[in-house]
Amino acid sequence: MSHPFATPELDVSEWLNTPDPIQLSGLRGRVVVIHAFQMMCPGCVAHGIPQATAIHNTFAQENVVVLGLHSVFEHHSVMGPEALKVFVHEYRIAFPIGIDRAQLGQAVPRTMQQLGSKGTPSLIVLDRYGVIQLHHFGRASDMGVGALLGKLVAQSATIDAEADQGGVCVPSSK
Repeated sequence: MSHPFATPELDVSEWLNTPDPIQLSGLRGRVVVIHAFQMMCPGCVAHGIPQATAIHNTFAQENVVVLGLHSVFEHHSVMGPEALKVFVHEYRIAFPIGIDRAQLGQAVPRTMQQLGSKGTPSLIVLDRYGVIQLHHFGRASDMGVGALLGKLVAQSATIDAEADQGGVCVPSSK
């Protein structure tokens, strides 16, 4: 069942670090963190990518999935897929990365435009239904993001526990 406020699918031309294309609808039931970046963006390299990597390394993938979205809106000629593959290798980025699909005659790629992103770095957090809970442009607070993710994961666990108990909420033993 689709949630009426679910985020539209990412419009990606190619995926890195995953054997199969990823659909947001296939990630329902998990919290999804999308880090939109450009490899030549200083804020992305200094803050956004390390934050996304820390989230990827901290949370179990059955609870939180991190996706990179390479959204190029400037310096197009030097930030193609081959350069991105080298960048991903050199920075040892392990989470899946989609290349935001370019729009003919426009600088801003499709997903970036569709989500109304203002630039990079941008951090987008989706709840287990695929609804945007955070859309932040610029450097996002590690503590604030961590608190939100903890809250969303706990909500997921509570909802799952209630379903397992026939609607009765019981304390978690964790």
